[in-house]
Amino acid sequence: MTKVAGVLFFLAGTTLVIGILLAEILYPARYSISQNMISTLAASPPPHSVIHQPSATVFDHAMSISGMLLMSASFVLFRLYRRSIFIISTFLLGMGTLGVGLFPAFHAHVHPLVALTAFLFGGIAAITSFNMSRFPLSILSVFLGSVSLFFLFLGTILPHVVVPVFGAGGTERMVLYPLVLWLVGFGGYLMNSFTVLRLPKRERGNNPAKK
Repeated sequence: MTKVAGVLFFLAGTTLVIGILLAEILYPARYSISQNMISTLAASPPPHSVIHQPSATVFDHAMSISGMLLMSASFVLFRLYRRSIFIISTFLLGMGTLGVGLFPAFHAHVHPLVALTAFLFGGIAAITSFNMSRFPLSILSVFLGSVSLFFLFLGTILPHVVVPVFGAGGTERMVLYPLVLWLVGFGGYLMNSFTVLRLPKRERGNNPAKK
């Protein structure tokens, strides 16, 4: 079961990267990874939103597919690691990512909420995966999750500090890409034939991880 979850995590991370890169390549107008938000690939912010194709279709589908993969991974791991903050955070990360695909930026009231959900719980999922992985991945996961949450905090609470340096799009990428790296790395860890999850003692007696 861990291999199945690993494949889902790995595919979610690679789908995000390839989807964003492909949308940037196909974007027909001028686009800056520093100044333009990632969601601009699907639609520019309201009130005068502009949708550029085929970038919008590529981006929306990549977000939706990644979100469904992550939600599926959370269900798979729930069999192994119940009542876990990690499982809940992973599910909410997937739900938020799916929401980004379903509700592009012109949904002014919904899009910021689902994007914040994905970023916030993505960072929490990366950090709490510390309890499920072993050194050195456990430390690297905490580092990547902390970097993501740090830039999320700065971009949300203190934008005047970080945006002039990184730009709005650059700041958002400093939130997202550490999470993508974690997804791929953690997925690879779970796919390893010798991986054994660090389960609570009460769950070790009935662990289907190797099945």
